[in-house]
Amino acid sequence: MERKYDKRYFRTHPCTDSFTCKVCGWPVVSAGAGSNHSNHCPNCLHSIHLDNHPGDRASTCHGRMEPIGIWVRRNGEWAIIHRCTICGKVVSNRVAADDNPMKLMALPIAKANGFTTHWINPPIARKLT
Repeated sequence: MERKYDKRYFRTHPCTDSFTCKVCGWPVVSAGAGSNHSNHCPNCLHSIHLDNHPGDRASTCHGRMEPIGIWVRRNGEWAIIHRCTICGKVVSNRVAADDNPMKLMALPIAKANGFTTHWINPPIARKLT
């Protein structure tokens, strides 16, 4: 039975659910990520478009969020830039401790100011179900 939470629940509570990556099939568990909010596969770095705003789980798109770049936030934290292959939304998510270092190093480095302008037009892709 699937648990149903209020849309804002995951903004303040850890998401410890395990899942299987829909892109590469890797089993994703929160242990080892160094964060209570594991939202992408540590193997291929892909994610699924679940949120309109961080933690709300309100997106109806559910497209594949592909890693398109990496940048360093003002506080020194590294973050992966993801773009939805369906709607084109661009977001950044912090790098997790268990992320594949070779995949991270293969991502292009983005400027901290205005990274979205270079990656607005999404490629045509199918929704993952």
